[in-house]
Amino acid sequence: MLSASGLLAGKVVVVSGVGPALGRSIALQSAAAGASVVLAARTRERLESVATEIRDRGGIALAVPTDLTDVDSIEALAQKALDEFGAVDALVNNAFVQPAQVPLLDADLTSIQSGIDINLIAALNVTRALVPALTASQGSIVMVTSMVLRNQLPGFGAYRIMKAGLLAMARSLSIDLGPKGIRVNSVAPGYIWADSVKNFFDKKAAAAGVDPKVIYDEIAAGTDLRRLPEPDDIANAVVFLLSDSARAIAGQCLDVNCGHTHH
Repeated sequence: MLSASGLLAGKVVVVSGVGPALGRSIALQSAAAGASVVLAARTRERLESVATEIRDRGGIALAVPTDLTDVDSIEALAQKALDEFGAVDALVNNAFVQPAQVPLLDADLTSIQSGIDINLIAALNVTRALVPALTASQGSIVMVTSMVLRNQLPGFGAYRIMKAGLLAMARSLSIDLGPKGIRVNSVAPGYIWADSVKNFFDKKAAAAGVDPKVIYDEIAAGTDLRRLPEPDDIANAVVFLLSDSARAIAGQCLDVNCGHTHH
């Protein structure tokens, strides 16, 4: 059974970009906090797996396979959420792709454009589709950005542009939607200790001929807490920002990186 905190009791939360790591955690933690969760991503099997996991824990979930680059598919997502639950109280824009880690001037322009379509334009279109429902519910939105906003790691130029644009979008939407009663905020995770980062560290360790724990310890040493955040750490921050406990927080970006950067 879900151990509900009650922070999102009775609310309906739409999560776009439900993958095996952070998206899954946001969905599970939202359900644990009492929300009915609408899961959106391209892959039906993944969505159904997370939806089943939520239901097995006593929660409520609706899986809606969605092409987040297609406006008609996004409109269908919004309509299915309303048909099923009658309202939408919160939206989490988590869908993302990460371009190849190369110097910005060497980045493939087609890859940059496709990344912008998912990391930026999709979030705008999903938000646009759900604004009427969120206005009716006096709801909230969270955009998932990244620590690349703050750091100086090379090779992340294209991704940094996309996530900086998403942060600017969140701030602009807060200005536009705040008078309608809709709160818009962001979270900026650092390295998230899940499969993609673990695989990245494994490759770095293999290239250096060391144990992966050495790479982890080197990176974690740059954080105040000497560890890397796990998916649930970021998801818990998202749940808080969606909840009425954060009802006076708007237009803000919360860094969730164990103190890897300060803001």
